[in-house]
Amino acid sequence: MSAQRATVLGDVRAHAPVRVGDVAGRLALHTNTVREHLEALVELGLLVHDSVGPQPARGRGRPARWYRPAPAADPSASDYAGLATALAGHLARTSATPESDARAAGTDWGRELVREHRGSDDPDRTVLTVLTDLGFDPVDDGPLRGVALRRCPLLAAARRFPRVVCQVHLGIVEGVLAELGAPTGPGLDLLPFAEPGACRLFLPAPAAPARSSGRQP
Repeated sequence: MSAQRATVLGDVRAHAPVRVGDVAGRLALHTNTVREHLEALVELGLLVHDSVGPQPARGRGRPARWYRPAPAADPSASDYAGLATALAGHLARTSATPESDARAAGTDWGRELVREHRGSDDPDRTVLTVLTDLGFDPVDDGPLRGVALRRCPLLAAARRFPRVVCQVHLGIVEGVLAELGAPTGPGLDLLPFAEPGACRLFLPAPAAPARSSGRQP
């Protein structure tokens, strides 16, 4: 996602519901540019639109289209967003080692979150479930391409404090894996904004089963 599109998303979140002209005026952008960004954000599932706004429709013609943030699929996602945004700002301002502190906090949080998802013995599947509940819309593209995180519940904060916020996210995954006894070493990585509309998460390879020596006890 481009910086300009992220700015448009932030404006909608701050002033919703909004019309194309409202956003264009505040950001000093052409209405066609703003409309393109808004429709792309709708396709990504980050915004919704309808013809119902705070002002009654006037005159003839097609009603104005109003844009607003898409509702959170799960209450825990909004709770997470508020807490993590506050954490990112605090660490960025006060910590001498914000990245390592952010990852440690995320790891502790991941350990707590995994205790709510004990239904699967597959660590990678559990990671995907936790990330889905948090609003990341993950898609597993296989070991070579990793997991596409197609949404970010903290997009505005991630743009402002990328090293802190992304380390919290990586720490959450690390905490989930550690709590399940899965590998957390080489191979675990997160590439922020790796491609348009997605970050890329790479998970460590599963631990190889121990080989039998063939000797009888």
